[in-house]
Amino acid sequence: MTQQPILEIHNLTHYFGGLRAVHNFNTRIMPGEIRGLIGPNGAGKTTVFNLTTGVYKPSDPRSKIIFMGQDITGKPPHIIGRIGISRT
Repeated sequence: MTQQPILEIHNLTHYFGGLRAVHNFNTRIMPGEIRGLIGPNGAGKTTVFNLTTGVYKPSDPRSKIIFMGQDITGKPPHIIGRIGISRT
């Protein structure tokens, strides 16, 4: 039996006005994996977390965030928090 990813992010893109903060970010996290995001100030790390937790909505309609097989793209933070993803 093949394990399914816990979290998949596809083509995640977000703009603040004309400023592109995140462009075409992709990742897949499997059960048991530990991942980190590193980069300089302004690289979009916090924006990726805000998009994943529903604080921001992706700018590109092709963006997809899948958590345990469920599409959570663009859902509000309180719904995403109920299924186990939140931030402080």
